Amino acid sequence: MDKIVSKIAALGVPGLVLMVAISATGLAGGAALTAALAALGPGGMIGGIATLGAIGLISEAIAEYGFDAIFSAVVKELYKRGESKESLLEKINKYPVSKNLKIKLKENINKIDEKKEKRNVESNQ
Repeated sequence: MDKIVSKIAALGVPGLVLMVAISATGLAGGAALTAALAALGPGGMIGGIATLGAIGLISEAIAEYGFDAIFSAVVKELYKRGESKESLLEKINKYPVSKNLKIKLKENINKIDEKKEKRNVESNQ
């Protein structure tokens, strides 16, 4: 058991996600792994592996910089690409996340939007 826990810990968050997916299949052995990977991402098992890789990168970034910093940077990038505050808020309302997280996300968007408006006013003067 310790050996298995050690190997899963080495995989980090993607390992935990894979374990949850495997347990959700109700299968055992190779069939459970195959079904779990296929369920995790688009395009079958390959998509599942890619999804686990993305989860690993995202969790590493959050661990290093913190959620707020990553979120703010992503929202700034979305603004640069032309996303509006309203479209971002609409997307957040549709996310399957807790009410508290939605509130926090909306507050962060409002802060970034206020900073953007302030810069626009200063540059127009």
